[in-house]
Amino acid sequence: MTPPYRVGDELPPLEVPVTRTLIVAGAIASRDYQDVHHDAASAREKGSPDIFMNILTTNGLVGRYITDHFGPTAVLRKVAIRLGAPNYPGDVLRLTGRITELRTADASSGGASSADTSSDEVVDAVEAIEAVVQVTGGNGIGRHVTGTVAVTLPEPSAKRTGA
Repeated sequence: MTPPYRVGDELPPLEVPVTRTLIVAGAIASRDYQDVHHDAASAREKGSPDIFMNILTTNGLVGRYITDHFGPTAVLRKVAIRLGAPNYPGDVLRLTGRITELRTADASSGGASSADTSSDEVVDAVEAIEAVVQVTGGNGIGRHVTGTVAVTLPEPSAKRTGA
């Protein structure tokens, strides 16, 4: 049996120091060679106070946040994010999340069915196979990211045991 989750459950926050190295490495890893992600002088010429993180790095950090919580065998099914305030070097990105929907095994059809689609109501624990999580992330100047992640939950035998 998977761990019981409830609609409304809050995930513990994750704080990620935003370093110059993280910004540049994320841009390089995602093949985003725009100068605003690695050249501070060019970024300033274009109106930014410094280099800033690209969306693909943010997307990866959101994915990490979810799999850190649900475990390494959780599978991201859909990640949809929108950016707001930029992430600059020296800041801290603080990610938070809340389960807004749980889908359970439906024995009659073999598929998933929605346990509850209300994001404001806490329901009884269910044996979920997929969760939808609303994620937000802020930094020192405001809201950096908002999004929704659908994640297939790990099988019970794949749960981390603290080792």
